[in-house]
Amino acid sequence: MSQPNAPQTADRPRKAADKSARTRAREFALQALYQHLVGGNSAEDVDLFTRDLSGFHKADSAHYDALLHGCVAEAAELDAAITPLLDRALAEISPIERGVMWIGAYEFRHCVDVPWRVVINECIELAKSFGGTDGHKYVNGVLNQLAPQWRALEVERDQKRGVGKPARAPLPPAADGDTA
Repeated sequence: MSQPNAPQTADRPRKAADKSARTRAREFALQALYQHLVGGNSAEDVDLFTRDLSGFHKADSAHYDALLHGCVAEAAELDAAITPLLDRALAEISPIERGVMWIGAYEFRHCVDVPWRVVINECIELAKSFGGTDGHKYVNGVLNQLAPQWRALEVERDQKRGVGKPARAPLPPAADGDTA
């Protein structure tokens, strides 16, 4: 006898049907940001392309718009906030991880309705799905350092309650063995 609504476990990845409209918006925004970062395409061009992709109609288009256009418009500010937290040059960060960190930083700053721990968790899942083998660990380390800067009261409140991770999670070593 099968269980039609079996709970999600750590061993079973989230099915497409289980994804929220905001999760889908983040996925499509990341794909668009990747095209922007790698191909140098304008936000408008990648926006038109992305909206035609299969499944876009299930995404929260307003959140997608905010993420894509907001990240591109604030790219310099987002990079400036992220760069001091990196253990290597920004140019050495993969475009996927950079896009994920842009999304996380943008949501910390502008989407205060999304709890900081949810922002980090969603970004970790994006990095696991689209990034390199241990990219999610790197994203986690950077965003855990950024959260107290942009969501100080929320992070402090959660830590006083014993909820959430320490704000200063160390960065993992570089995937290629380079620790510089």
